[in-house]
Amino acid sequence: MPKAFKYRFYPTTEQESLLRRTMGCVRLIYNKALAARTEAWYEKQERVGYNQTSTMLTGWKQESDLEFLNEVSCVPLQQGLRHLQKAFGSFWAGHAKYPNFQKKHSGGSAEFTKSAFRWKNGQVFLAKCTEALPIRWSRDLPEGCEPSTITIKLEASGRWFASLLVDTDISQLPKSDKQIGLDAGITSLIATSNGDKIANPKHFKQLRKKLKRVQKAMSRKQKGSNNRHKARLQVARVHAAITDARKDFLHKLTTQLVRENQTIVVEDLAIKNMVKNHKLALVISDASWGELIRQLAYKCEWYGRELIKIDRWFPSSKRCGNCGHIVGSLPLNIREWECPKCKTTHDRDLNASKNILAAGLAVSVCGANIRPERESSQGQLQKTRKGKKQKT
Repeated sequence: MPKAFKYRFYPTTEQESLLRRTMGCVRLIYNKALAARTEAWYEKQERVGYNQTSTMLTGWKQESDLEFLNEVSCVPLQQGLRHLQKAFGSFWAGHAKYPNFQKKHSGGSAEFTKSAFRWKNGQVFLAKCTEALPIRWSRDLPEGCEPSTITIKLEASGRWFASLLVDTDISQLPKSDKQIGLDAGITSLIATSNGDKIANPKHFKQLRKKLKRVQKAMSRKQKGSNNRHKARLQVARVHAAITDARKDFLHKLTTQLVRENQTIVVEDLAIKNMVKNHKLALVISDASWGELIRQLAYKCEWYGRELIKIDRWFPSSKRCGNCGHIVGSLPLNIREWECPKCKTTHDRDLNASKNILAAGLAVSVCGANIRPERESSQGQLQKTRKGKKQKT
């Protein structure tokens, strides 16, 4: 199974110069190919694929004003065209927006395949680089494994990282009889069917004042000046601190959940639609529900666990976990409610997590339909298609 190991490294002056030139060339080729494909579609209604852009790259290298493209390895340039093709594939499939042009101040990356680097005595030697990368080996690679692909990334904050992709056997965890349902929230990041609540650390809120201060200082600097460049690095470092703290917390949380439970049930949330609510967009983005579910998905695949996603329209919060009664409406400001049928008092989040677990087990065992019932509650008013109200 492919697994990536990410390390930080501190390049020498020569290595940094070569890597920056390589990333600049990758960015240039990516943007030129994107412009060519966009122009061909709008002017001639023609789709330009990877093969045509690869032919364009050969012609660009022969131009007098682009001779510097021959000074770097050709492999990252070709990989950049493949990444552009993948971006267009995601766009045509409806999974992403139209590809954007890459910017210099956002950092950059360059991907090296086996033909563009050497793995010797546990050290990495990139193409056209005589010295090994000074990688800080925070953990060892699996024994007997060699990287098949190395991706060098420069963050906007100025930090250098190397991701080594290896094929390794991941030992699965021993089976457990524990099952858990998770309800994502804002006040509590998740509420579990075991009756526990994990508080939302709100990493962005902790550094919001500092970020505001450095952004205000950057806005006062003259564009194009060295002082503005220094101020931009300060802003990027604050963003990096927020990202690092959030990822560290989520990795520890998801690893603990996967180790302790055999089956994990979550809701298939439409986060892109939820962040359209401007009152909740900031806190939802800070909670990072999408990253939480993404980490659970690949870690369950690694360690032999089962992750079940139930339908987003399942009324987990409105359904009574005791008798199954569904209330008509339940605003977000109501955190506890009493079932009008069985008079049971429910905590909104804990009740939702228990219903999510029950629905997930039903899907896993018999493939039951968990969509909400189309009949409305008794005594409520329902609008017809013509806009008239009638009693049910």
